[in-house]
Amino acid sequence: MTDHQQGRRSRKRCEKRQWELRESVRSRIGELRALLETKKQRAERDDDPLVRDAAPVLYGRAVAELDLAEERLDHCDCPRRLTPTHLASAQTHLDAALNLLLRLAPLDDVTARIPNLLALIREHLPVSDPRRIRVEQITKNALTATPESRRLTREERETLIDAVTVARQTLQREQLRVLSFVRIVLWVTFGLAVIAIAVAVLGSRHPELVPLCFQPVQPDLRSFAVVCPTRTRPFPEKSHENFAKVAGPWDYLVVEIIGIVAASVAAAASLRRIKGTSTPYNVPVALALLKLPTGALTAVLGLLLMSGEFVPGLTSLDSSAQIIAWAIVLGYAQQVFTRFVDSQGQAVLNAVGGPGDSRSAQGGEARDTG
Repeated sequence: MTDHQQGRRSRKRCEKRQWELRESVRSRIGELRALLETKKQRAERDDDPLVRDAAPVLYGRAVAELDLAEERLDHCDCPRRLTPTHLASAQTHLDAALNLLLRLAPLDDVTARIPNLLALIREHLPVSDPRRIRVEQITKNALTATPESRRLTREERETLIDAVTVARQTLQREQLRVLSFVRIVLWVTFGLAVIAIAVAVLGSRHPELVPLCFQPVQPDLRSFAVVCPTRTRPFPEKSHENFAKVAGPWDYLVVEIIGIVAASVAAAASLRRIKGTSTPYNVPVALALLKLPTGALTAVLGLLLMSGEFVPGLTSLDSSAQIIAWAIVLGYAQQVFTRFVDSQGQAVLNAVGGPGDSRSAQGGEARDTG
């Protein structure tokens, strides 16, 4: 078996997510290799000796950056095996190769790329940024001049490359904010899940500590029933000590499961507002997972508030079915708390694109074409 075949089998074993994005970067790397070859050959025949002398250095460094980008795409290299990390690292080296290609390309070719470069700069740099202002002036002078005088200077090309580099770095920082947000949400989800599991375990081992039970008033006033999520028992007299006798080890677990089911329905309903994202970070998935342990805890805490007579008029539920019904309502009610996190997540996703006034598809092409 050849080394190439072994490499392909290794990638198949390691690459399990974001396959489309990786292949997109790989195809762009192959395209840039071909462009570098043609630009190098043209630069070596240039009349300017400075261009001819710089061509081998720029070409060699650009090829090295493309090699590094390909290495970063191998999912087996990173011990943490995080696909977004590979993609972000590979894109960084790809951006460096694109900048070197702009320096290696003739000025006429850079002039032809100005619309794409300007779209990227407008998308990620604010209107007041001096680099963007200067690029706007260069673009106006280059694209409105006559064909005979439409030519960039080396200084203007460096200004363009500097502004594009800052725009790409801004985009990378925006994506890192998304990654940081996802990690925070996942860690909070993990913490809430641990708390929910601990509550369920404690409730199963010591159900008499904080019973999820109610003692409604019977119409005949001859018996007093203690109603818990999983059982009901009548008593001849009313006493809070009866709660410990009726509370079962499955009460907390049943209520939390009902809360999780209700929260999952709320998570599915919230997907109607999700527009998706082209970033490799699963913000919608993280937000949906957050709702599950939150629903379990809101169901338990809500029933405890009701049993503690915190909610007027809802102090005594008559049956286990009513307790389960309220657990469904309280589990779904976690949406009241998590909707603020949903709004923040959408705001973080909307920020990937920067404060500029250009939101067209051309901006995305600018990132690829450089």
